[in-house]
Amino acid sequence: MKMDEMLDEMRDVNLNYLMLAQSMIQHDKATAIFRLGISQDVAELIKALTPAQILKLAASGMMVSRFRFDDGMVLNMLTSYTKDRTMAQSHAAILMAGQAVAAFA
Repeated sequence: MKMDEMLDEMRDVNLNYLMLAQSMIQHDKATAIFRLGISQDVAELIKALTPAQILKLAASGMMVSRFRFDDGMVLNMLTSYTKDRTMAQSHAAILMAGQAVAAFA
């Protein structure tokens, strides 16, 4: 994949993430903060972004979201646990709720 293609793909992912995040925050802020793993301050910033700012941020050449599964146990629980899928998702949510929220620094 060429660099231009990768930058286009990153822009698309960023744009989709930011639009989804903004919509989630506007609909149910508390749930969005939990599901996105962001702080209250970052949620307010995302909520206040204009369409032009979203486009500019999406085209920044950097991923604006991050992979939240730093813990191998959580990732394994969500992908490989076969006994009780609902229970595995609940346990993963509990573990992730204990992690500190990410903030754009």
